[in-house]
Amino acid sequence: MTRKVCLAQNPEADALLTEDRFALLLGMMLDQQIPMEKAFSGPKVLADRMGGLDVRRIAEADPEAFATVMATPPAVHRFPGSMAKRVQALSQFVVDTYDGDVTRIWADGDGAAVLKRLKALPGFGEQKAKIFLALLGKQFGVTPEGWRAAAGHYGDEGSRRSVADVRDQASLLEVRDFKKAAKAAAKK
Repeated sequence: MTRKVCLAQNPEADALLTEDRFALLLGMMLDQQIPMEKAFSGPKVLADRMGGLDVRRIAEADPEAFATVMATPPAVHRFPGSMAKRVQALSQFVVDTYDGDVTRIWADGDGAAVLKRLKALPGFGEQKAKIFLALLGKQFGVTPEGWRAAAGHYGDEGSRRSVADVRDQASLLEVRDFKKAAKAAAKK
């Protein structure tokens, strides 16, 4: 079911996200306090700067050298220093727990089990884990039993509430409108 994604809104970055599940996971982790497109372009920027995107190389990189890679203009993230530590922590966890293979996170079990493993990842909380589970189900064919229920409203068919629902420029704008309306409602 995997189809070409449009999360970075950049053909080369989106091609990497489509092909490399570690890149996809990394983009999801970076998706905080910056526009979604920049977050999901981050893995491609790292791949270009490091001669490829390798979970083990990132995990084993000298922290200062990796922070420099993250901070080199244009910086991968708005907060390159703290995000460099988070990227390395996530990478190390994937190496230690899943022998570097992120697909093992969702390879077996039902939706609740996959959600539990996603929530255990450094940099992932409840909402980020649910959104990523919805993204896997809606755009990558990863549909363990009960995945929609485990993903909560993010798993709803036809919703436009998160990155899981972005398939093109139009749906990106619909998601942004939903988020803007939700923020406005929360302020009332």
